[in-house]
Amino acid sequence: MSDKKLPQVAYFCMEFGLHEDFRIYSGGLGILAGDILKAAKDGGYPLIGVGILWRQGYTTQVFREDGRIYDCYPEYRYDFLQDTGVVVGVKIRGRWVHCKVWKCSQYDNVDLYLLDANLPGNCDPLVTGQLYGWFSEERIAQEMILGIGGVRALRTLGIYPDVYHFNDSHPVIAGVELIRLKMDDEGMDFEEAWRRTRQEIVFTTHTPIMAGNEVHGHDLLQYMGAYNGLTHEQLVRIGGDPFSMTVAGLRLSRKANAVAELHGHTARDMWRGVEGASEIIAITNGVHNGTWQDPRLARAYAAGSDLWGPHQAAKREMIAEIERRNGVKLDENVLTIGFARRAAPYKRGDLIFRRPEVIEPLLRDGKLQLIFSGKAHPNDLTGKGIITRLYEMAKRFPERVVFLQNYDMKIGKLLTRGCDVWLNNPVRPMEASGTSGMKAAMNGVLNFSVLDGWWPEGCRHGVNGWQIGDGHYHHDQDQADADALYYVLGNDILPLYYGNRAKWTEMMRASITMSQWQFSAARMVREYYHRLYLTDAAAAEYPFPEVPAYLRELPNCPNDGLYAGM
Repeated sequence: MSDKKLPQVAYFCMEFGLHEDFRIYSGGLGILAGDILKAAKDGGYPLIGVGILWRQGYTTQVFREDGRIYDCYPEYRYDFLQDTGVVVGVKIRGRWVHCKVWKCSQYDNVDLYLLDANLPGNCDPLVTGQLYGWFSEERIAQEMILGIGGVRALRTLGIYPDVYHFNDSHPVIAGVELIRLKMDDEGMDFEEAWRRTRQEIVFTTHTPIMAGNEVHGHDLLQYMGAYNGLTHEQLVRIGGDPFSMTVAGLRLSRKANAVAELHGHTARDMWRGVEGASEIIAITNGVHNGTWQDPRLARAYAAGSDLWGPHQAAKREMIAEIERRNGVKLDENVLTIGFARRAAPYKRGDLIFRRPEVIEPLLRDGKLQLIFSGKAHPNDLTGKGIITRLYEMAKRFPERVVFLQNYDMKIGKLLTRGCDVWLNNPVRPMEASGTSGMKAAMNGVLNFSVLDGWWPEGCRHGVNGWQIGDGHYHHDQDQADADALYYVLGNDILPLYYGNRAKWTEMMRASITMSQWQFSAARMVREYYHRLYLTDAAAAEYPFPEVPAYLRELPNCPNDGLYAGM
């Protein structure tokens, strides 16, 4: 693709998931960012990434022998990174913190620039140690390095992007730095500098849970140095009082996007009272086919040949890895359901166990196998409680329930290729997107999900997967969704798996057809350029190539009524 008319984009994100051995990610946000960098490389788009080199990663999370969760933080070396020779400074708590800038392009990704404070003699070398570690002061310091340090790194490297894309609210202090630069270097007043800066920034909002959107007190921001030359009044105008990072993202950008159609409705409703906010459109997430789709399944699908054989091969590989890790040998001929996600109460990882009298006989009789994995934030005791309950269920049913510890990209690949069914049962509409289901769908692993996140756009109940519930509010939502889960499992999924292999593989093919373009990172990046990075006039003129017909055989899901009232 020619980049002559396309703007150069700097994609800022707190984490990037490029490979399981490069531990600078925690979960879905980072995997999305990594997939975007890979899809941009595939398509020849002029995009670069800006992040932080987390020397201690997120957390290595395992169970002790006494059943308690243990978090540890080994320090990692990444000798494959390229030293750019650039060092930038950010003044934090009145002292300069210097950061070396590394470049990563090892994983078929566009260039990713990473800031690293782990330098001899630095006043705070541990600030880029743990991803999402510690508490408010350290979080603000890390966000200052990403935002202020990221802009300074690009300028020192001679890179002047046309568009700054803030993926979630962590990078918004970069907007403060861009305003300051216009005021100091170009002599603009605050109003003009803010107006001009907004034309350069776009913003992706993620979590639809209000408590998950960061808010900081101004006294702390000022003490940390996040004002960065601006005044209290100016920062209040940008982010409010207290300072909301998401509000700041909406007021610093010319356009914002949610990450699924349903999430677009939710986000517009959440932030409708923010004066001066940018328009929030919906651009549904996607995943990188080359990373997540098993090449054997992809070849079989493209050739129109048997899908069951390559699926079972992937399933056997998953079972062998589970035996190596857990000492448990699952049965490849038993229906296997997978669930792997960040541990959060709204995701309801243990919902399937709500009625033991229904689920336990299926486990004891050898009709069903369940595989779980996930991590909780080290300070999230509720999330750790969810993981502990799943771990205890695995001990109760050691031949039929498995919990894989220390969830990472490798486990994600194994499960989204090797399971038969992918379970997702969040409280609607709290799941912004849910990209693990897209990965499963590309591999013919059939989604069994609440109509939340991306699934209302892809679901054809009984054709390419199954829905849980009717997508509407109920007084006891847990009970309603559990009842719907058990009904579909018992009446649709189990009889089909054991009684009609031809129909099952037909659904697998429909799942791949539905997902491999519509929910791909290639489609997502293309849409970002069309609808977010380019102005409307420029997008109308740019000759993007047509999408191959075989990748867009199925139209969008006719579930528009599910968005009513959102």
